[in-house]
Amino acid sequence: MPAGSRHAPSDDESRIADVIRPVVAAAGMDLESVRVTAAGRRRLLRVVVDSDRGVSLDDAAVVSRDVSAALDAVAVMGDFPYTLEVSSPGVDRPLTDTRHWRRAAGRLVRVPVADSGAVVGRVLLADADGVTLDVEGARRRFAYGVLGAGAVQVEFGHPQAELGATGDGH
Repeated sequence: MPAGSRHAPSDDESRIADVIRPVVAAAGMDLESVRVTAAGRRRLLRVVVDSDRGVSLDDAAVVSRDVSAALDAVAVMGDFPYTLEVSSPGVDRPLTDTRHWRRAAGRLVRVPVADSGAVVGRVLLADADGVTLDVEGARRRFAYGVLGAGAVQVEFGHPQAELGATGDGH
């Protein structure tokens, strides 16, 4: 779950997730979290999705339309008006699942390691068994069982941070 939204899902959130998970999967994405909060007389439904290719604005718009239709078809939101917000996880999302680590390839991370304290390194590889990090020029392999929740470190001026730049300031 994204940082700042760590909480046990309510029954409503679990039912909503059950309805929209197939819709999100059909779009080629993973449902990361569902959160319902009160917003005056309305409810705010925040849905976080992700994929190996990332989530573009067009992707979010398509998922939002399809999720809204699915929710309206089964009336899982009840009689209360709601606002739907579909987004991708932020950089502050904890790396807890295999797919999170895989999607962080090339990124600098800080992660607590059992019996070793925190380690800072660049994700080289993440597979079903663990993560390989470049730690100060040395490749180190860690099984998921010894890792805590990793955190991507924001880097300014690193080539990974500049992907998509065209060289003309855009």
